[in-house]
Amino acid sequence: MLATMKTARLLLLLFFFCLCLLHVAVSEDEIIADRTCRAEPGLESDFGIQKEWEGEFFPGIPKIKYEGPLSKNPLAFKWYNAEEEILGKKMKDWLRFSVAFWHTFRGSGADPFGAPTKNWPWEDGTNSLAMALRRMKANFEFLTKLGVELWCFHDRDIAPDGKTLMESNANLDAVVALAKQLQEETGIHTLWGTAQLFMHPRYMHGASTSPDVHVYAYAAAQVKKAMEVTHELGGENFVFWGGREGYQTLLNTDLKKELDHMAKFLQAAVNWKKTIGFNGTLLIEPKPQEPTKHQYDWDAATTMGFLQRYGLAGEFKLNIECNHATLSGHSCHHELEMTRIYGMLGNIDANSGDAQTGWDTDQFPTDIGEATLIMLTVIKNGGLAPGGFNFDAKLRRESVDVEDLFIAHISGMDTLARGLRNAAKLLQDGIMSELVAKRYETFNSKLGALIEEGEVSFEELEKKVHEWGEPPLSSGKQELAEMIFQSYL
Repeated sequence: MLATMKTARLLLLLFFFCLCLLHVAVSEDEIIADRTCRAEPGLESDFGIQKEWEGEFFPGIPKIKYEGPLSKNPLAFKWYNAEEEILGKKMKDWLRFSVAFWHTFRGSGADPFGAPTKNWPWEDGTNSLAMALRRMKANFEFLTKLGVELWCFHDRDIAPDGKTLMESNANLDAVVALAKQLQEETGIHTLWGTAQLFMHPRYMHGASTSPDVHVYAYAAAQVKKAMEVTHELGGENFVFWGGREGYQTLLNTDLKKELDHMAKFLQAAVNWKKTIGFNGTLLIEPKPQEPTKHQYDWDAATTMGFLQRYGLAGEFKLNIECNHATLSGHSCHHELEMTRIYGMLGNIDANSGDAQTGWDTDQFPTDIGEATLIMLTVIKNGGLAPGGFNFDAKLRRESVDVEDLFIAHISGMDTLARGLRNAAKLLQDGIMSELVAKRYETFNSKLGALIEEGEVSFEELEKKVHEWGEPPLSSGKQELAEMIFQSYL
């Protein structure tokens, strides 16, 4: 009897142990699925067939129209008038607004301290292929009602990750086929696509900078496919953001090897672009850190130096994100001017950070002064095409109404449109340009011209110093410049 009881207890313990192992296995799989957008079964109806969404995704939200600065309607533009001409170009052509699929339709409101807060009515709680197709339809209704003609995507945000690369590619093909159909029906098109090479656990050490050749190869295969579907959708650009391309410590890192590998990876991407006949611009998006402690494309200057060092400067331009600029210790205006003067400005990810936090908050732009500075650079650059302003920005965790998606984008669009109006007036009036020109007027001399042409030696300049004596002090007029600038806001 005693032996029987001991056997029963042993079997019971073994049963519970197996249950625990099963729970752990399922939990880990669910975690990976959640983080990598892996496909899951869709919710089914009583008849075993997934229900189709009926009607509008945004009922009650009208097509957003321009009503002017005096309007109190939160669902109307106050400053952005798409067809209005500024400096001989329509506002929509200066600004070329784009909606980021990942923040708008995959942003959940989750943060390191809390669960998701967004529960959009069209979501069914799964990450199935059917749900991905439904989201794409919602995306195009949103774009149409907002009056935005461009959109951007990561491959794994628009289509679920499969158990194999082949399955992932098949999922992506299905979603892209629908997106292409919707583009043809609406006239909306793709600003750029990119490959998500940072979320899946395989990329924890990096993608092109991974110490594992298997991961390097997988990343290459993923970029290959992502570029192909971007090309199929008529995308005008393709972006590389190396969120994991960096290091946590140099103690276990071969810095030169990783930089060399990243350069070889980008050169292979250039080669594939030419092989498939993709004429879009390849863009690199600098960011100093997060999630890695140090990211290799730290800022615009670092990235341009890297491209120059490896002979890639003629193949790439930069996608400047404003929040990344501030994280690197610069203003967005600084990063844009650096890329503009080197002919490397390709696109702008329009967002802002919070001065009181030290991470990438991806807020919608609302600062009129910053928007004016940004647009000064864009106007001097002659515009951004084939790039544009992509709203790489997300709702706050506490904003959970569907209309908040529209309000946030309307606010961001109006902010940049107001910046455009201010910058155009500032340049037309010429007051600031005259102030800057006056600071450098001594270089309008014969000697100044020789210096700028590189035709004067240190010896000749030394003789001039003996002739002239001590240089006079001249005011930089910074306070006047700031006063003039503020008067245009």
